[in-house]
Order: sequence, then structure tokens, then C-alpha cells
Amino acid sequence: MSVSNNPAMGRPPRQGALIEDWRPEDPHFWGTTGKAIATRNLWISIPALFLAFAVWMVWSTVIVRLGALGFDFSTDQLFWLAALPGLSGATLRIFYSFMVPMFGGRRWTALSTASLLIPALWMGFAVQDPNTSYSVFVIIALLCGFGGGNFASSMSNISFFYPKAQQGTALGLNAGLGNLGVSAMQFLVPLSIGVGLFGAAGGQPQELADGSQLWLQNAGFVWVPMIAVVTLAAWFGMNDLASAKASFAEQAVIFKRKHNWLMCWLYLATFGSFIGFAAAFPLLIKTSFPEVSALKFAFLGPLVGALVRPLGGWISDKLGGARVTLWNFVVMIAAVFGVIAFLPSEGSAGNFYGFLIMFMLLFVTTGIGNGSTFRMIPVIFRTLHERWSAGKGAAAHEQALREAGKESAAVLGFSSAIGAFGAFFIPKSFGSSIALTGGPEMALYLFVGYYLSCILVTWWWYSRKGAETPC
Repeated sequence: MSVSNNPAMGRPPRQGALIEDWRPEDPHFWGTTGKAIATRNLWISIPALFLAFAVWMVWSTVIVRLGALGFDFSTDQLFWLAALPGLSGATLRIFYSFMVPMFGGRRWTALSTASLLIPALWMGFAVQDPNTSYSVFVIIALLCGFGGGNFASSMSNISFFYPKAQQGTALGLNAGLGNLGVSAMQFLVPLSIGVGLFGAAGGQPQELADGSQLWLQNAGFVWVPMIAVVTLAAWFGMNDLASAKASFAEQAVIFKRKHNWLMCWLYLATFGSFIGFAAAFPLLIKTSFPEVSALKFAFLGPLVGALVRPLGGWISDKLGGARVTLWNFVVMIAAVFGVIAFLPSEGSAGNFYGFLIMFMLLFVTTGIGNGSTFRMIPVIFRTLHERWSAGKGAAAHEQALREAGKESAAVLGFSSAIGAFGAFFIPKSFGSSIALTGGPEMALYLFVGYYLSCILVTWWWYSRKGAETPC
């Protein structure tokens, strides 16, 4: 179904599944028609992304309980289960980055949300069988990467709906509230596995050594009804934009753009840190402070990181993305040193609450950096295309804006794919550091070095006086 309209008669287009006339940079069109449509699509996109993050990161909570059920896995194996969804999710994001212009935002959002049912249901059945092998858990963990892939297509889709001046806030809301799925999962799963939510249909409880009961299958099953509802909402309530259509070949031009790769480097440091720390945080607490109940605190980090992400986009709309990003990396480095200072060491038991506060600051900086880097991308590509079309007339300028929109959407998706590899590398870095040295400090020092390189990249290309592409 398409949308018919007659702009010459001043009538706004009728809404339909496919919208053929979309002009968010036109103030009249935006005020009379565009804003309402964009808002509806955003508020359906957010719960879809929320559920995607919940399913993607659910292993960070499940692994803490597997030992109590008799699954005899080593600490390194458990860190692998936390890391593998990050590896598959990041890889899927590379492909998902290009799907919205090829298939349409409505259709792809509905399909990708429905795909979350596969790992959610399989996990629910697998944890009930004490004979389930480690290799089966590995496969389920990889399938949870479906949730990670969804972020790339979701952000690409929402970027098409909003004018450039409002993309920082819109993308910040979509990502920030979507990211809340991680903390909501880490808060909800410990509650849901303590009761028989689904009665006999949900399976029998597992008996623990202390005589208590656990329904670990609810960690997967609890998301199933919500996934079904949001899938239907996306199919019937969202829109496809004809103006967003582009082949893979048209989008692949971003691989020739230097700024695509530079922004991938920066976003890996911000979002990669957010999602990687979220995946590793529960098990890191358990291994560093075994006397602490990790699941009581694990949800706090992803919560604050997600909540401040829209703030990062909003501040960047006001002050400039590059300025916010640069100083944010400075604070990230300070927070990492704070975490190291409160870890247990030879002759010191460490200080859990100091560790927790420093990690909360680190999560705050990852959230602000997520918003500020994504604010930079549309500005960079619009600046480049306007520079290339300067002096070539109005038609060339309009074409430049369209090309900038398509390229920035592709870069948003692709950079999110690269950033998602942090969900693999950070848990694996902690696991390797603990295995080699007995503690996570080696990994944390490596992160400091990486953040220093990001300060240099941001300053040289985007922030300093005379920068190539100020943003």
C-alpha cells in the first residue's frame, strides 16, 4: 500500500505502509505531517530495540546461576558464553546495517523482532535439562546475537525519519531507551526465575542444594509474550519510506569514506565499552568480590549508561558532538583508573563500593559518548556532501542532502556493527586477564591506551581549530 498525495494542493499525504513523499527538512511538511509519523515510528522502534538488547545480553545473568544448577563450567567458559552473543551480534550488524534501505523499516523491524523468539524459547528449554551440553549453550548464545544485530537496522531506520537538527535527540532516545533492555533484563531476570510465572506450561523448577527452587527457564520465556506483541505493533504501526530505498551498491560507497572508519574506531570505544562492560559486569563482580551478590548490583551500570545516552545526544545538539566526545574520553580514562584503584590487590581486599561508584561513572561516560558520537555522524556527512556540491546549483544541493542521508544512515548502522564487537572483546579480555594474571587489571590498562588513541582521533579530525570536518 502506498501513500498518494498532491503537494501542489497543500494536502498532507495519507498514511500507509509505504510513504512515497517524505521531506523532514521542509518545516511545513514536518510540522503538519512528518513529526507525527516520525514520532509513532520512534515509539514502536524503542520497545523493539529494548527487547533486542534484553535477549542479546541475557547470558550475562544466566551464567551466574548455571553452576548452582550443576553445570560444571570453568570461569573462562562462562566468560565465553557472555562474550559469544557479542561476537555474533556484531557480525550480524554488518549485514543488518544495509537492510532497511533494501527491505523497508517496517518489514525489517517486524521480522528481526520476531527472530528473537528462537533463542528465547530454546534457552528456556535447554536450562531445564541437566544433560544439555556446553556446545548447545554456545549455539544458543550465538543465536542471542539476533538481538545485537537489530540495533544497526533500528538506528539506520530512525535516522531517515528525522531532520538533521533533531537526529541527535531522536537517535539518543531510540538507542538510550533501547539500551535500557540490558539493565531491565538484569533486574527482571533475577526476579522472574524465583517464581513459577507460567505454571505447568513453563516447566518444573530446579532444586538447589540449599533446598530452594529456581525457574531459570523464565530467563528466556519471560520475553516471549512481549516479543510477539511488539512484532505485531511493528508490522501494523510502522512505515516504510520510499525515499530511503537504496541498493547495497549505493550504500557500499561508505567503505571508501575515511570518516566511516574513523567513526567506527570512536564508536567501538563508546558503545563497545557500554555493551562489553554490561556483558562482563556481573561475572566481574562475582570473581573480584565473591562475597557480594552480583545480581543485586549488575543492572545498575547498564541502567545509568542507557539513561544518559539521550542526554549525550541532546548536549551534543547544543555544544557540538566532537567537543563532548573528546572530553568524555578524558573522563573515561579517569574512571578506569578509579576502578583499578578499588580492585583487590596484594595486601588489600579492595573496596566494593568504591569499585561500584567508579564503574557507574564509567557507564555514564559510555552512555554520553554513545549519544555524542552518533550526533557527529550525520553532521560529518552532510558537511562533506554540501562541500562537494557547493556552487553547483539547487538541484545538486538537494541531491547532496539525499546522498548524505543515505550515507550517514549506512555509517550509523555499520559503525554500530563495529562497536558491538566490544560485547565480545571486553568479556574475553577480562577472562584472559584473570586467567593469565589473576586479576582484570591488564585488560583495564589496555582500555586506557585505546581511549587515549580516541582522544587523538577526535581532536585531530573533528575538534581542533582548523579540523578537517568540524562537528
